[in-house]
Amino acid sequence: MSEEKIAVAVKSITISIKKALIERDMKQVELAKILGVAPQVLNRAIHGDMSPQSVRIRCRINQILGIE
Repeated sequence: MSEEKIAVAVKSITISIKKALIERDMKQVELAKILGVAPQVLNRAIHGDMSPQSVRIRCRINQILGIE
């Protein structure tokens, strides 16, 4: 996958999560508490970090926020 496609995918993920948070009137800090992770760890996951931990966090975010 090209760098450009990766950047577009990361931006799409970030926008989806932020939109879902806004729709639920929820802040990232609140979501971090629900997930049991530090806000900085959550922020890295939201912004496309590809570590195994971030991938797991995004999966849990999708479940919690109902993102498909």
